[in-house]
Amino acid sequence: MIAFLKQPWPWYVAGPIIGLIVPALLILGNKHFGVSANLRHACAACFPANINFFKYDWKKEAWNFFFAGGIFLGAIIASQLLANPEPVKVNPGLVAEVGSYGINDYSNMIPKQIFSLESLFTLKGLILLVGGGFLVGFGSRYAGGCTSGHSIMGLSNLQWPSLVATIMFMAGGFLMANLILPFIMKL
Repeated sequence: MIAFLKQPWPWYVAGPIIGLIVPALLILGNKHFGVSANLRHACAACFPANINFFKYDWKKEAWNFFFAGGIFLGAIIASQLLANPEPVKVNPGLVAEVGSYGINDYSNMIPKQIFSLESLFTLKGLILLVGGGFLVGFGSRYAGGCTSGHSIMGLSNLQWPSLVATIMFMAGGFLMANLILPFIMKL
């Protein structure tokens, strides 16, 4: 069983499982799928203040804390018990492209040349990790939800704002990957 779980799951298995989460949440409790709202719930629970944005019954959304905790716990279990000791297999074309940026560590899922404490204190690291993190957080609040909320839940409910948000997520991703990221990586 462990060997089965260690293998990458094909899209035609993982996709429907993710897709079935939406109707299950709606049928079982009229709940909406998304992760970014957890920060709002945590702030409303831990720092009660006289701010209108945090004045709501966050206890009705407490289930979302368990959902986020499950993501965290699942990541720990997967990294400790299901990790593949082999180096990550990367397409040779991508190896050549990112190699020109000085990235050649494929021992983990993410390269240490970008995601490490040492790289955080470089200009490139600050832009990618701190600046990128801020933009993701700001963008998810500005768009009224994150990629999982809009692209999985919102599109499943045929919501026009979610379609627009998903198109913008994709356009922003293409723009970042092809134009902005190569510039930042050469810093």
